[in-house]
Amino acid sequence: MRKPPFDPTLPGPRLGRAGLITAQVLVLVLFAVLTARLWYLQVPMSDHYRDLAVANHHQQLIVPATRGQILDATGRPLVNNRTELVVSADYHELMGMEDSGEKVLTDLSEVLDVPVRELHQRMRLCGPEVERPCWPGSPYQPVTLAEDVEPSIALQIMESADDFPGVTAQAHAVREYPYGAHAGQILGYLQPVTQEELDAREELRTQFTGIDQVGRDGLEAVYDAELRGTAGLRTLGVNNHGEVMDVISDRLPVAGSHLVTHLDVGVQKIAEEALKEGMEAARPRYRADSGAAIVMDVRNGGIVAMASLPTYDPGVWQGGIDQETFDEMLSEEAGEPMLSRAVQGQYPPGSTFKISSLSAAVENGFSLRSTYACPGSVNIAGQNYQNYAGGGHGALSLHQAIVVSCNTIFYNFGYQLWLKDGGLRPEGEPTEAMATMARGYGFGAPTGIDLPYETGGRIPDREWKRTFWAQTRENNCYRGEHGYPEVAETNPSHASYLKRLAHEQCVEGFEWRAGEAVNFAIGQGDVLVSPLQLTRAYAAIANGGTLYEPRVAKALVAADGSSVEEIEPVVAGRVPVKDETIEYLQKALTEVTKSGTGRGAFAEFPQDDVSIAGKTGSADAQERQVSSWFASYAPADDPQFAVVVFVSQGGTGGETSAPIARKIYEGIYGFSGKKDKDDDSGGGEPALPGGKPYSELPVVRSDGSIEVLDR
Repeated sequence: MRKPPFDPTLPGPRLGRAGLITAQVLVLVLFAVLTARLWYLQVPMSDHYRDLAVANHHQQLIVPATRGQILDATGRPLVNNRTELVVSADYHELMGMEDSGEKVLTDLSEVLDVPVRELHQRMRLCGPEVERPCWPGSPYQPVTLAEDVEPSIALQIMESADDFPGVTAQAHAVREYPYGAHAGQILGYLQPVTQEELDAREELRTQFTGIDQVGRDGLEAVYDAELRGTAGLRTLGVNNHGEVMDVISDRLPVAGSHLVTHLDVGVQKIAEEALKEGMEAARPRYRADSGAAIVMDVRNGGIVAMASLPTYDPGVWQGGIDQETFDEMLSEEAGEPMLSRAVQGQYPPGSTFKISSLSAAVENGFSLRSTYACPGSVNIAGQNYQNYAGGGHGALSLHQAIVVSCNTIFYNFGYQLWLKDGGLRPEGEPTEAMATMARGYGFGAPTGIDLPYETGGRIPDREWKRTFWAQTRENNCYRGEHGYPEVAETNPSHASYLKRLAHEQCVEGFEWRAGEAVNFAIGQGDVLVSPLQLTRAYAAIANGGTLYEPRVAKALVAADGSSVEEIEPVVAGRVPVKDETIEYLQKALTEVTKSGTGRGAFAEFPQDDVSIAGKTGSADAQERQVSSWFASYAPADDPQFAVVVFVSQGGTGGETSAPIARKIYEGIYGFSGKKDKDDDSGGGEPALPGGKPYSELPVVRSDGSIEVLDR
C-alpha cells in the first residue's frame, strides 16, 4: 500500500509529561557537567595550562654552581677547580641513529684527532662485563668524549652543529689536585652521576645540569652536598624557532662552601716521606708491603696528617680510566692503593695494646704499687709462652713492665682474669674484663671519623667465639672428616695436624680458651685494631682520658667569606679508668723512649726540648712476617700530637716504626739533623711553628681569594 504524504497540519504524537521532565533534567545535567568542566580548566588547572603556555615560549636552563675547594689548615688548596673545554655526546640520540652514530663519531674522530675506537669505548655504558674506558654515569646525561679540548676545535664543532648532531662542546669545571698523590685517599675524587643516584637523591635530581659529578670516596663523598653548592636557574624567552629572544629571569647559582681541614700539607708530606723511607729501609730483610702513619691533635681529635702506602693520585680518574689502570688500583699485586690502611686496615696491635690490658688488670684488683714476676717464659694451661726477646727481668713494677714490654706479666694478667670469669665454662655472666676495657678505649667499633668505609676492628670474647664457631662449624666438620688433601700432597704431617685441629674446632670450637685470653692480653690472637683506633686511644691517654671522634674537616666557609661554620669537636666518651691509672701510664710511656724499647730509635733526639711518650709493638700473624708498630704522643709534659706508625711485615716496632715516628716529630719541630739542645747548627724549619696546630682559620675574602696563614 502506498504511504500517504506527510501533512504538517495533521496532529502528531504528543510528548508525555514524564518525557518532558526527563528531557529537561538531561539538559540541566549536561549544562552542569559543562560548567564544572569549564571551572576545572579555568581554576584548579589554570596554573598548569599557564605553565604549558609559558613553556611554549620560555626555556629553563639550570646553571651549575662552582664546587668549593678543599683546603689545608693554612688555606692552601688540596683540591681546587680549573676550567676546560669538554666535548660530549647525547647517548640516546646517537644510539637512535640508523648507524648508531658511527658517522658522527668517525667525523668527530678526525676533528679531535682521537681514534674512533676510543670514542666508541667511551660511549659504552659501564657494567660488570664492560672493560674501561666506558661511561660510568647516567645514560641520560651527556657522555664525555674528550677533555681539555683546544678552543679552536670546540668552536669548529659548535659552528658545524648540523654535521655533529647530538654532540656539544662547552666549558666544564674539573677538579685539580695540586699536590698529586699527597693525601689522595683522604681527599677522594669525582665521577659522573649514576641513574641510581639521581633516583635516590632529590637534591641531585632537581638541580641536575646534565654534566654533574658527585664525590666518590674521601672528603669529596662525605661533604658532597656542602661542596656542591646550589645550582642557578635561568629562564630564557624563545620564539617559535627556538631562538633566544631575551632573559626572563636569572637566579644565580650559589657556589659551594670551601672545606677547611685540620690537615697540614707540610706535615702530610713529612709523614708520607718518612713512611716511604722507613719501609724501604726495612727491605729486603722484611717485605714491608704496606703501612700507615697518623698525626692527630690530642686536644680535639683533628687529623693533622694521615699517610697510607701504597697510595695513588686521584687525578687519575679525570677523563675516565683505562681497564689496566683500574685493575691495577684494585689488585693485591699493586698493594690495593685505594685502600686506606689508616682507616680501613685492621691488624693485631701487639704490645701497643698493653695500655688497655694494664688498665683492665688495675681496674680489676691488681695494684699499681706491687711488683710482678717477669720470667723469660711461663707455662699456662699446659702451654709455654715466652717474652718476645726470650729473656726475663725478675720482679718488675707495672711501670717497668711497660718500659721493657714484659709479655709474661701480661700473659698472667690475661690468664688470671680468665680464671676469675670461670675459665673454660663460666657459670653466670662473665665479666670479660679485658674485652670490656678494650671497648672502653674505643677498640672494636668505628671511631666515627668523617671518612667513608671505616672498619671497626675486632675485640674477641666468649660471645664472639660462639658466633664465629656457629658460622664456621660446618666447614670445620667437613675438613675434620675429609682432611686437607691439597696440603697432604706436599706435607702429610701438616695436613694431619690441620685435620685434627678442624675436628677440634668442629666439636669444641665455641669455647673461649686460656690460650686465647693469654694472647688477647698482649694484642695478639684474634684482636684486630686500625691505626686510627690506636691513635685515638693514645691521644686519650695524652689528654687525660677523653676520646674524641676524629675529624679531618675543621670548618665550612662560604665562597665569598660571608659565613663560617666551624665543625666542633665531638666527645665520644671517656676511657673507663681512674685518673691515677692514666697518670701512671703517662709516666711509663715517657720512659719507653729514654730507657725502654724505644730508646734506640730516639737516641740523641733532643728530648729536653720535646719529650716523646710512646710504646713499641711487634705483632705476629700466621704465615706472615712480624708487623711493626709505634704509638706515641708529644710533648709528654704538654701533649699536642699523637703519632702512630704501622708497617705491615716490617719487623719490630723499635727497629722500623719508631724511627719513622722520630722523623715525623723532627719535621714537625724542626729538629732535622739537630744532635742536642746545645747544637744550633743543623736544625731545620719546623713544619708547625711553635709546635702547635693552627687554631685560627684562613680568611676567605669577598672576592673569593683566600688569605693563606703565615707559617
